Amino acid sequence: MSNTENKVIFAGAGPGDPELMTIKSMKALESADLVIYAGSLVPEAVLCWKGNNTETVSSAGMNLDQIIDKIQIYHALGKKVVRLHTGDPSLYGAIFEQIRQLQKLGIPYEVLPGVTAAFAASSRMGMEYTLPEVTQTLILTRISGRTPVPESEDLEKLAAIKSSMAIYLSIAHVKRVQQILETHYGKESLCAIAYKVSHPEEQIFYAKARDLAKTCEDNNITRHALIIVGRAVAASTGDQELIQSKLYDAGFSHGYRSASQK
Repeated sequence: MSNTENKVIFAGAGPGDPELMTIKSMKALESADLVIYAGSLVPEAVLCWKGNNTETVSSAGMNLDQIIDKIQIYHALGKKVVRLHTGDPSLYGAIFEQIRQLQKLGIPYEVLPGVTAAFAASSRMGMEYTLPEVTQTLILTRISGRTPVPESEDLEKLAAIKSSMAIYLSIAHVKRVQQILETHYGKESLCAIAYKVSHPEEQIFYAKARDLAKTCEDNNITRHALIIVGRAVAASTGDQELIQSKLYDAGFSHGYRSASQK
């Protein structure tokens, strides 16, 4: 196989459960000579799909140049390299800076999608983020911290929309998050804190916006958790009357079904 055909694979590890990895990513791990995985977030359990002779390296202590050097060395030898990121690589995965370096080096690549924590959490909660006439928008975001957020995407501005929202990488700033959610969603609005969703240690806590910080403190949650807010959270617990969709309404016609006559 020539180097042009031997693509570096950026694969989504999913939220933690090895069985939530896509079949394409599983096959990529199985055939890889080297897997560089984001060790601070990707659990070693997902490496169960790697081949018997696959070498694995955690990138937790590596910088960008070290990662690219490792990829370049193995690719030059005709080896198959998989760069394994948590969840979906396109979301907070920092893959673009790696891709840009590979492009400069003329190294081909391919990105395989994965299941992100927001969707693993909603499946565990039996929740639909988009509810008819309640909300049709889901925002995936984070609060500004050591990594700044553009002013136009400040959490305060996004929260004013009052749509369903999954807030990543923000537990360290939960008091600020709480203040913002109290202001825009209301102190009594129900939120969910999804901790290590799909991992063996998974826990999902429900708390009113005014109790977010206390709930995290009481349960020693300092990282690896997602904050979910919006009326869909309360609906998933049965605390809210809902309008049914038109999709399965017997009185609603569409291209595949005629309305029934009463």
